Amino acid sequence: MHIWVDADACPAVIKDILFRAAQRWQIPLTLVANQMLRTPPSPLIRAVQVPRGFDVADAHIVMHANAGDLVITGDIPLAAEVLEKGAMALNPRGERYSPETIRERLAVRDMMEELRASGIETGGPASFSQADRKSFANQLDTLLARHARLTAKPSN
Repeated sequence: MHIWVDADACPAVIKDILFRAAQRWQIPLTLVANQMLRTPPSPLIRAVQVPRGFDVADAHIVMHANAGDLVITGDIPLAAEVLEKGAMALNPRGERYSPETIRERLAVRDMMEELRASGIETGGPASFSQADRKSFANQLDTLLARHARLTAKPSN
């Protein structure tokens, strides 16, 4: 497993949780953004700076993510693309995207985009909360523990 982070809009507190998790579980972590990012010194953690442009970071993640990887993103179309490749997707608020729910999420996203384009004020997402942080940390820990169990070598 490799953890990929759509890092341009990822809250700093979520990045910190991911840095600690990568070290604890010994899983490689790559942050992808169109700006320079600071990462802690670790052979497991790296940042990739992509050129500025529409969905350039997303395209990089889709190109490099593999089945079984975990992608952290709030971008629903990116989540849909990596799910098609067999990767898992989790948003920074701790909600896991799934093949069963992604079409509905895309439809709601598209509807909201149409409303905004027609001038209707839809408001934005709620501000990031302590509950969101906790939900993310719990969901991440659950996914990484499951991965560790599935990949553990049986002892003789």
